[in-house]
Amino acid sequence: MSLSEYQVRAAKPQHKPYKLTDGQGLVLLVNPNGGRLWRLRFRFAGREGMLALGSYPATSLREARERRDAARKQIEAGKNPASLRAEVREQREVTFEVLAREWLARQAFTDKTRAKAEWMLEELAIPYIGRRPIKELTAPEVLAVLRRIEARGRHETCHRTKWRIGQVIRYAIATGRAERDPTGDLRGALRPVRSINRAAITAPRRFGELLRALDGYAGQGNTWAALRLAPLVFVRPGELRAAEWREFTLDAEAPEWRIPSARMKMREEHIVPLSRQSVDVLRELQASTGRGTLLFPSLRTSTRPISENTLNAALRRLGFGKDEMTAHGLRATASTLLNEMGVAPDLIELQLAHAERNKVRAAYNRAQRLAERRQMMQRWADYLDELRAMVASQNVVPLRRAVV
Repeated sequence: MSLSEYQVRAAKPQHKPYKLTDGQGLVLLVNPNGGRLWRLRFRFAGREGMLALGSYPATSLREARERRDAARKQIEAGKNPASLRAEVREQREVTFEVLAREWLARQAFTDKTRAKAEWMLEELAIPYIGRRPIKELTAPEVLAVLRRIEARGRHETCHRTKWRIGQVIRYAIATGRAERDPTGDLRGALRPVRSINRAAITAPRRFGELLRALDGYAGQGNTWAALRLAPLVFVRPGELRAAEWREFTLDAEAPEWRIPSARMKMREEHIVPLSRQSVDVLRELQASTGRGTLLFPSLRTSTRPISENTLNAALRRLGFGKDEMTAHGLRATASTLLNEMGVAPDLIELQLAHAERNKVRAAYNRAQRLAERRQMMQRWADYLDELRAMVASQNVVPLRRAVV
């Protein structure tokens, strides 16, 4: 026999809990404290179970029956409604903070990249959305986080933080703990980043003046060696600063520097053929730091390299302002002048370790064009010597077409 609305409303508490039965397992549990709770008794896989469906009057008799019917459909479909509810509850409890830290732990970042990712998530995002269930996170909530960064004028950081938040949410989607990425709804909501090219000298005469200034640097010895080597190899400053002696082969017929994939931006090993001039600089440096791990250890500790700002600060002391030249700008200088010398652009791109979209072609190029890159690197080093010599005699070196 089914319950009526009047019976439910009129149910009074007694000195012991008691139940009123509605049908198909639905009961109203009346407690001594006056609480009236809807429960569903069911059997699944031969075992009896109990499912809470809400309390009266917040959940009416009609709503309780609807929830009962929905649960029974799950049972007919071979699903345990109690287990399904536990899964939903667990998913609701998985917060952005939990997923962000789980995602970070699974990433094979370099130390520098990991530090930046942790800073963005731990300092800029988690304090504001960390406790939010990842499945319920909305675009306006993410936008509010980003607006705080944008208000400080940190537009590039704002966009990078949005990207990191999106990575965490997409990881949650891939692992079945979220259904969509709300950061995709923020397209056009943020101020664009103004692209600013790193300052670089590309005029041969002025670059020759820079090279002579680097040769005359009177500061710390490791910095001087780094300044002399940087134009010859034109790797990223971070790759140069963290160089280790074990990565170098100086005694072979074809000396080279193999930068491990873990330290490369593109996560692939990079080979830098070493010119005679590069080997000379390294031999000289080896006498002072060769017994340690790092080529360029800091003055404070031999376990860490010179700081990120060391080379740029040295350039400033030599009279080259931040709007004229940066350590990273040496890559742009090499690219520009090598192109003007007639070197094949894809050969230059290979040596700059820029990404190749076609992975098969990339592997072929790295394997087949190393000899050409060795020739190019020696030609480049010889040209730098010519620049120094010609500037010393107040002449400009004409850009001669390269053989490579």
